[in-house]
Amino acid sequence: MLGENFVYFFTVQGFFIGIIFGILKSFDAEGLLTYTFFITTFFYLFSHVIIALYFKTLVAKSYYFPKEIHERELDLIVKEINKREKIIDSACKITDAAIKVNSRDKAVKL
Repeated sequence: MLGENFVYFFTVQGFFIGIIFGILKSFDAEGLLTYTFFITTFFYLFSHVIIALYFKTLVAKSYYFPKEIHERELDLIVKEINKREKIIDSACKITDAAIKVNSRDKAVKL
């Protein structure tokens, strides 16, 4: 999950928890709004702290990428694809020739 989405999700959770807590604990609209505001703000700030700690603990791992080996393998794959395309093209030519012969034979029989 992206950090931004986590903040949004956690803030919305805080909002609803704030509304529920405000309804249960307050006796007027001002108390409801106060509880909702403070709890939502707490969840918003807490989510930023969690994300900051998460990204701080991530370590970018660098590893060896065998470029030459991958290039050789990809070259072999390209050669194989070209061979198969030539086979398919020759099969299409043979099929087209057979269709023409069959259409001539049908025209002669009629």
